[in-house]
Parts: sequence; structure tokens; C-alpha cells
Amino acid sequence: MLRAAWFVFYAELLLVLRRSQEWLYPLGFFVIVISLFPLAFTPDPQFLQKYVPGCIWIAALLASLLSIEHVFFTDMEEGNLEQLLLSQVPLTLIMLAKLSAQWVVSELPLILLTPFLGMLFRLPIETILALCMSLLLGTPILTLIGSFGVALTLGLRQQGVLLGLLMLPLVTPVLIVGVSIAQQSAAQLPTLGPLAFLAGLSVFAITLLPWAIAATIRISMDD
Repeated sequence: MLRAAWFVFYAELLLVLRRSQEWLYPLGFFVIVISLFPLAFTPDPQFLQKYVPGCIWIAALLASLLSIEHVFFTDMEEGNLEQLLLSQVPLTLIMLAKLSAQWVVSELPLILLTPFLGMLFRLPIETILALCMSLLLGTPILTLIGSFGVALTLGLRQQGVLLGLLMLPLVTPVLIVGVSIAQQSAAQLPTLGPLAFLAGLSVFAITLLPWAIAATIRISMDD
């Protein structure tokens, strides 16, 4: 069973990498939003050091929304979802492997790019590390909540609008905690508590949401 899950993860990783628009566009959007931030407000270094972590988190949230919108679209068009439902491997495990590959391709590059953006805006090293840790713990939640929203709106018209309405209220607490971690680090306050809370949210999402996504897809396909 674990071998089958690894095969699903590897195959999905290759497929997503070949569909370059699904991860290059969000990555480009992420960089452009952060690059335009000083032009929209002020190039003052103190202002940027205070507000850039929040801008990075908002850009990561919107980029996640872009990348996750079509996560099940190709499988539904090609009839792969029906085959996954008939598989002997639990659909929950398949969804976990599939979404793990999606996170590696779409979210991990954003996290790896964050230290360079932080150095570009002259953020302290401690703030950059706290920001990267918060993104590392928070982006799996964004991917899972977004995928759950996609499963709920599967096959509907104007899916992107509904996805935004469903996803944004649910990820707002994650955004608040993630930004507060970077701000507390910049103020030289302890960040272990918020990081532990975000890690707990991530573990809870990884445990519960793949099951909810699989159940939602099963109901959608039965209808």
C-alpha cells in the first residue's frame, strides 16, 4: 500500500512538473506581487522591514489559490477520478500522496525563494528564518484547505470565484498566525508558542482534510 502511495506521489510529481503553467504562473505571481510592494507604498527600509513579511504571506496565499484551482481538473476530464475510486488503495492515501506532490511543486519553491527576497529587503536573519518556518508549517494547510474547496466545487461553473469565497475565510487564522510569528521575531520576542500552534494546525489538517477531500470527491462522483 505504501509502495502504491509512493508511485502515486512520483507520478503526480512528474505530471505537475510537465504542466509548467500550473507552478510557474503562481511562482511568477508571487515574485511580482512582492516586487511591486515597495512601488505601491514606500521604499523606506524601516517600513519594508515591518510590513514585507505580511506581504510575503499574502502573496503566498494568493499564489496557493492560483496553483490549487485545477488540482483535480485534469483527472476529472480524463476519467482518472473514477479509476481512483475503484482502486484497492484507500482514496484518502491517494489524496494525501497527490496533494503532497502538489505542495512540493507549487509551495516549496516559494519557501526556498523567501530567503532571497528577505535579503533583498534587508530583513534580519532571525526574521527570515521565522518567516520560512511559518511558511513551511502553514503552506500545507493552504494546500489542503484549497483542495477541499476544489473538491466541494468540482464540476461547477466559475469555480475560481467560489473557491476564493470558500478558502479565504478558512485560511485567515493561518495568515494571522504566520504574520505574527515574523513580527514577533522582528521584535525579538519568543516565537516558539506560535510556531507550535501552527505546527498543531498543520498536523490536524494533514490528519483530517485528506479524509474529508476523499469523501467529498466520492460523493461528487456518485452524483
